[in-house]
Parts: sequence; C-alpha cells; structure tokens
Amino acid sequence: MALISGVDAEDALCSEAEAESFGAPVHRDLVGPLGALREDAREAGFDLRVLSGFRSFDRQCSIWNRKVAGELAVLDSEARPLDIATLTETELVFTILRWSALPGASRHHWGTDVDVFDERARPNGYEVDLIPEEVEAGGMFAPLHEWIDERIAAGTAHDFFRPYDRDRGGVAPERWHLSHRAVAQQYDDELTCDRLRAVIASADVALKAVILEHLDEIWDRFVINIQGRS
Repeated sequence: MALISGVDAEDALCSEAEAESFGAPVHRDLVGPLGALREDAREAGFDLRVLSGFRSFDRQCSIWNRKVAGELAVLDSEARPLDIATLTETELVFTILRWSALPGASRHHWGTDVDVFDERARPNGYEVDLIPEEVEAGGMFAPLHEWIDERIAAGTAHDFFRPYDRDRGGVAPERWHLSHRAVAQQYDDELTCDRLRAVIASADVALKAVILEHLDEIWDRFVINIQGRS
C-alpha cells in the first residue's frame, strides 16, 4: 500500500536544493527531464515553475476532508464555488472529484506529476489558483502551455504529457498538470481498485461509506479515465 500513500515516492524525492529550485519536491528521477524542460522553456522566454509536485496521502486527505466540511471551496465544472448545502452526500463526492483526487488515487502521491506555471508571467503579489482562466487562451499562463502543447506534439517534451488533457466525463481538464510517462508508469502499473479500496477503508476519509459504495464508478470515471490509462 506504500505507493498509494506516497511513502515509496517520498523515499525517492529530490534533494531540498532541487526542490527549492523547481518550486516543490518531485521524484528524483524527474530532476533530469524536468530540468531539461525548464531550460528549454527558459530559452523560449518562460520561467517554468512547479506549484505542486509531491503530495502525501495525509495532505490529500486533509484537502478532501476540508472540502467535505466546507472549509475549502468546492467548485462546479466551470471552476465556480458551489453551495455544498444544496448537494447530497453522493453529489458532493462526485463534485469534489471533478477538481480534487481521492486520497490514495492522486498521481501527486508518486512525485511524478507536477502543476506548472510561468513565474515570468505572474504579476507581483498574484497567488496562482490553478484555474482554467489562467491557462486558457488569453490567460496569463496560456503562452507557456501553448509552447508545451507544441513540444508534446513534436515529441520533444522530455516524456511529459497531460493526463487530464480534455474532459472525459471525470476529472475536469487540467492544462497545468504534467506527468512524466516513464517515471509515473512504475506506480501506475501497481495501482488497482482493490488496493485503493483497502486504503480508503482503513483511513480517516470523510464520506468513506459513500466513497466505498461508489468506488467502482469512481475508479472508472476519475482514476483510469485519463490519457494513456483507460
């Protein structure tokens, strides 16, 4: 179960100096390709930074539980805050899953996935939100992501790809989210619905009963329903 909780990846994280340079800790095997992508971006006029890299199970569980409790915003498909009091428990689970991974199912647990932005394009004092308007056409980070799209299409993105490249009826498109195919694959191959079920059953996850009741559908729609997995 270690890979689901992020323990295996945590033992394989980059150095503190490397994490500081990138903006967040990542798997040590990402240092080379991420550094190369960042250097290519610099030559193209961007300052590619990582807002979120490795994320532990406990941190993901805290995010999940605070959203269920209404302490963090729950967003609709257009990234607008919702009044969760109007939702049933089942509706709340599936609404949260549009933008937040179920603890144990987050690719960030592995340290192989990163949320990126262009520091050069960020206005002074602006807090990056990771919302569509930042990365879509006309958004402050759109030029960086258009450049990344070109690199991915040309096969020169150092094996990075976008797992949430479009809306497949599960996770909302996350243009800021990049995954390193080769490094992530070793963890992805071992993640199964049964392993995820066991972890959820033993963890302090809010709305656990609802999650377990619908886990097969959650697995199909929000875990494997991504580019390169389903």
